[in-house]
Amino acid sequence: MSTLFEGKRVLVTGGTGSLGQVLTKRLLSGNDGLPESVTVFSRDEAKQHFMRLDFTQRCIATDEIIFENSQHRLRFKIGDVRDYHSLADAMRDTDIVFSAAALKQVPSCEYAPWEAVRTNIEGAENMVRAISELKIPIETVVGISTDKACKPVNVMGMTKAIQERVYIQGNLRAPQTRFIAARYGNVLASRGSVVPLFLDQIAGGGPLTITTSDMTRFLLTLEDAVDTIFSAVADALPGETYIPRCPAAKMTDLADFLIDGRAIEVVVTGIRPGEKVHEALLSAEEATRAVLGAGQCYALRSMLPELSEPVTEPALIGEYSSDKALMNTDELAAFLKERIPEVIGQRYLES
Repeated sequence: MSTLFEGKRVLVTGGTGSLGQVLTKRLLSGNDGLPESVTVFSRDEAKQHFMRLDFTQRCIATDEIIFENSQHRLRFKIGDVRDYHSLADAMRDTDIVFSAAALKQVPSCEYAPWEAVRTNIEGAENMVRAISELKIPIETVVGISTDKACKPVNVMGMTKAIQERVYIQGNLRAPQTRFIAARYGNVLASRGSVVPLFLDQIAGGGPLTITTSDMTRFLLTLEDAVDTIFSAVADALPGETYIPRCPAAKMTDLADFLIDGRAIEVVVTGIRPGEKVHEALLSAEEATRAVLGAGQCYALRSMLPELSEPVTEPALIGEYSSDKALMNTDELAAFLKERIPEVIGQRYLES
């Protein structure tokens, strides 16, 4: 059994999100060592309340559950990564930070680009600045990124790409802290993802909407995402970005599997603003700096010479794109039944 987090004081920004909750459960399971404390930092008191109830296995609770907050291994703190002072305060007495706070909905970021900049970029800068200026003795900061940061074509991806660089450069500003990142693709069954959308459309009798028949996406579960993040914590060098080696599928094949022969109309609606036909986790230019990392991951080394040795034998040649890692229909069916059986079981419900 790993002792990676044994006795550590962990902070999860944006911890009430889909990833944050699975990450928190994994930390509290003790499978990788039991932390001294796990603090969820976010600005949504309602989500914190329901997460607190869920993790204490209560349906309802009175105010004493909040007053007892500091007595539990799992703790909650209200604040915003945009606010330097509240973030700096939350990072006191912390060993490891998982930075999952983000504006991540592509259309929302297009209509409110400055808000995306403030959360995704300024939030990262606030963290690095606080650690550097206040000499906060944090061991590791993990920036949680996205495939959309690779060759970005939308505001969300652009801000996350810069966020990666802010964290990586943080190694030079606060060398006592290791700043690393984890970049991954489409997460199956997470809030707002394609599988729940398709299942809702099927349950309503259709139509099921696809933006283009050529679209492909990398597929991994939230557990796979956490595996990538934990591998980075265990083995990534300062300035490295960990990227999972994962399969991909055509969205038409995914739709066909979920429809399962029922009379559901499929409508092609056209590419949405800022959307890619194929996602990339590593660009051709980045691939020259990629090596094999721990677990099922690539490790993307920093382009800053102070943080990285030149890569003489890259782990792959050319772009790592979803259209180059496609599963056939049988492989996709087996993958979905194994990885998300509790969700895929819904496809057998009557529409």
